[in-house]
Amino acid sequence: MPFFAPFTLQCERVRLRFLRAGDATALFRLFSDPEAMRYWSSAAWTDPARADALLDRCLAGYADGSVLTFVLEVGGDLAGTVTLRSFDAANRRCEIGYMLARPHWGQGLMQEAMPAVLAHAFDELDMHRIEADVDPRNTASGRLLTRLGFRHEGCLRERWFVNGEVCDSDYYGLLRRDWQER
Repeated sequence: MPFFAPFTLQCERVRLRFLRAGDATALFRLFSDPEAMRYWSSAAWTDPARADALLDRCLAGYADGSVLTFVLEVGGDLAGTVTLRSFDAANRRCEIGYMLARPHWGQGLMQEAMPAVLAHAFDELDMHRIEADVDPRNTASGRLLTRLGFRHEGCLRERWFVNGEVCDSDYYGLLRRDWQER
């Protein structure tokens, strides 16, 4: 994929923008919250250097077109992230992942932000299919995906080891035609 030049997507309450150098502290705050990371595929961060490494990977991903990460800004604060990754250009498919800071849970912010990202993926990036991998215990995430038109396509048993705990993975898929029909 070609590189991603910076742009923003504006929703009613959420502004989606590219990561920038000054975001490392806010990223660490987001990904170091054990409760927010409960259903993530890795443990909560304890080392601030992890935020710098993520920032470097995202900036490199913009440059080579392999990762498209948006920051959710609410009232000027970094409230979360939405990432498109694992692009398969030949099959016009990618994965989506997202994280929301705990103080912003239950406000419908992801329900507001995700359609803008999905529309960009289908309309501008010409994706045919978008996939999501969710811990089955994360019922809020499953409900969000279902409301957005994703279909539950299966469960991969005991896929992840996180903090010594084995976890399953539910797979969801959204096709362009399903998105357009909703």
